[in-house]
Order: sequence, then C-alpha cells, then structure tokens
Amino acid sequence: MTIDRVVTSGTFSLDGGTWDVDNNVWIVGDEREVLVVDAAHDADAIAAAVGDRRVVAVVCTHAHDDHVNQAPALADRFGAPILLHPAEAPLWEMTHPDRKPDAELTDGQTLTAGGVAVRVLHTPGHSPGSCCLYAPELGTLLSGDTLFQGGPGATGRSFSSFDTIIDSIRDRLLPLPGDTVVRTGHGDPTTIGAELPHLEEWIARGH
Repeated sequence: MTIDRVVTSGTFSLDGGTWDVDNNVWIVGDEREVLVVDAAHDADAIAAAVGDRRVVAVVCTHAHDDHVNQAPALADRFGAPILLHPAEAPLWEMTHPDRKPDAELTDGQTLTAGGVAVRVLHTPGHSPGSCCLYAPELGTLLSGDTLFQGGPGATGRSFSSFDTIIDSIRDRLLPLPGDTVVRTGHGDPTTIGAELPHLEEWIARGH
C-alpha cells in the first residue's frame, strides 16, 4: 500500500485572475490498482506514475480548474470514472462545460483501491463541495485545499466561506488522530497535531 506524489505545474484561474501554481497529485493504492486524486496540469506525468496499474477512479477533492483540468483526459485514458461532490457543479462547469463527472462523492462514502480504504469527508469552505479523503490504515488525510501547513485553504474568492472552512476543520479534521499526516493539494505535508495550536487563532479571526 503506497501513496505516491506527482507535482505538476500550471495555472489557476477564477474571478478574472490567473496565478501560477504547483499542485500535488496523489496516487493511492498498491501495485495493481490505484485512485488518482486531483488530476492537475500534466496528464502524461500522472499516467507515467500510474504505469500499468488499473485506475479505480479519478477523484476530485474540489473543482477549481487547477485540480480538475486533466480529469477527463486521465479518465478516458484509463477507462476510469470521475468522482466529484455535486455541490461543485458550478465550478466544474467553468472548466468542463461539455463533460459531467461520472459519479458523486458523498460524505461518509468509502472508496477502495489496492486494499486501501479511503473515507470521504465533506469539508466545505474553500468551495461548497470540497472533500478530504481519510485513509486510517495509512494514517493519512488527503486534504485538497481545505487544510495546509499553518492554516486553512483560501476563502477570498467566489463560492468560498472562511467561517465554513473553520467549522469544517474544527468538526471534521481536528478530531482525527494527532499523528495523522496531512497531504495537501499544494506544498509540504503537515500533521493534524501540528495544526491544533493554530485553531483558536483561526476561530477568533472568523467567528
């Protein structure tokens, strides 16, 4: 059972602005089959990391364009479904107006690849349908853009809410074991325990 990271580079566009970004693409599973999480920017690099393994699903933690721009290409290449929370539909349609996700991510749902069970946690705030993926056997949370080293994901743009993301982190993520490794959508990993001291500051700022 492994978690592989592929760092891809491109742009993120929303609300009339465009920014250069580096994204973490996560590949979770074993030597036979995997989940691809947040197919960003470079389909060839992601496919090379997958190799000859079966892709069970292309999972999108949310639908900002820098996290989904290669989802259809990867899904078609590997014959895999695209999974996305339905509340992300307005953002998804900005990038892929002629292609819908194949199935919905739902809170509490369990996805399995290569014997690894991954639980979906709906954590709105960065966007309405943002989700994290928790793999207890691996002691890992794939946090998308909900939680980063040192703070919550950005909430200054359309479809986002600071109060909501703070509630999501407090209620859904901080109860996880403190040694849970948080593998983020951008940048370096952290742990749940390392982020605990920041919580009171975030709550005071937001509520």
